[in-house]
Amino acid sequence: MTKPSIRTITVRNLITFLLAAALILLVIFGINFRFIAHKIINNKAIAISEVIKAGLTSHMKAGIMDKRDYFLEEIRSLYEVNQVTIIRSAHVTKQFGQGHKIEKEVDPITRSVFDSSEPMFILHEFSLTPTVKAVIPYIASSDGTLNCMSCHHVDEGAVLGAVEIKLNLKEYQEIGAIVLLVIASLSIVFIILIIVNTSRIIRIHVKEPLESLVGKARNAYEEHHPVNPDTYKSREFENVAKEINLFQGEISASQDLLRQKNIELSDLNHEIEDTLKETVFTMGTIEEQRSKETKNHTKRVTQYSRLLATMAGLSEREIDLITAAAPLHDIGKLGISDDILLKPGRLTREEQRLMKNHPFIGHAMLVHSERDILKAAAIIAFQHHEKWDGTGYPLGLKGYEIHIFGRIVALADVFDALISSRSYKKSWNIKEIFQAMKKESGRHF
Repeated sequence: MTKPSIRTITVRNLITFLLAAALILLVIFGINFRFIAHKIINNKAIAISEVIKAGLTSHMKAGIMDKRDYFLEEIRSLYEVNQVTIIRSAHVTKQFGQGHKIEKEVDPITRSVFDSSEPMFILHEFSLTPTVKAVIPYIASSDGTLNCMSCHHVDEGAVLGAVEIKLNLKEYQEIGAIVLLVIASLSIVFIILIIVNTSRIIRIHVKEPLESLVGKARNAYEEHHPVNPDTYKSREFENVAKEINLFQGEISASQDLLRQKNIELSDLNHEIEDTLKETVFTMGTIEEQRSKETKNHTKRVTQYSRLLATMAGLSEREIDLITAAAPLHDIGKLGISDDILLKPGRLTREEQRLMKNHPFIGHAMLVHSERDILKAAAIIAFQHHEKWDGTGYPLGLKGYEIHIFGRIVALADVFDALISSRSYKKSWNIKEIFQAMKKESGRHF
């Protein structure tokens, strides 16, 4: 799964934060606008009620209360009021008698207003036609030009009645919706601008410098050139560039030291291997001297084996191994007694059996080593008397069961034995040797 980039993570979190902030702001604006709108509506209702109170008082003083319905209708039309209703108190009814039929009877809501002398506002905002019903008491007062006490025989502060006004809230809700829509639109525009600007800042000051720093760090490592901290505008990237240069310096020093140690180790390994090769060859020469082999038999078998391994297409490492290990092909003869090893004539059957133990002895001497040269020598010592057709010794291996090292040294050993003169035979000429080897192809070799 591909991981998101720094810009994606930042923009994603920023969008979440800004949307949450915008939503909270919209809720706050909505609540405040609702409160302000209701306050305006309430004040409007109170103002209209004051106008109605003044008009009714004027009608009463002028003796034209029977014309008040026209006045109320004008008020309703002028102020876009859905409904205006007058509610008389018991004091007024007792003094002036019953009012018009259109006047509303006292209900529980009006009764609570009469008792408290405080206006009451009832909202119905969650409907298709949202309204507010305001019930505002008409309190007797002798203050001002509208002296109620001159007409009504009541105490100061008595509630003479109430004005019930029903106003439509739809217009205010529509205005509120438009305001919130404008705020939401502006918020979205600002969110988009903030996101675009943030994305641009991250790209210019984070993404591109980071990609540049990674590339320059790679070049600094490969080409050993320091990163220039002055190319970066931010302090953080400048510090990272400096740290990369310090780290690169430490790496270069470590690499130089490691390179020197590797050279020393390689030289030491070469020295050890050369010493081992010389030791192996010397051991082969010692065996050669003891068994009275023809002079330089070990050296010739080694060179023949190297030539045959090269012609057989072996790898350089395999050629070096067989060349180093071939001198120990007869190392097992060190375990054969002088009576048998140095006997001038033919060996008896028992003596031949004992002589055939030398591959076992040589293998046992070398097999426990972890060195490649001695491992190869153990194989050669064990298998150089095996024959292709399985009639050899000590195990009677046949065909490809015999290691290539054993097959090569067997051929080289026989070739040198035939071309060299021994106490019991004369040397063969090349033609005779080639004929014999061709004859033994598929059997011995």
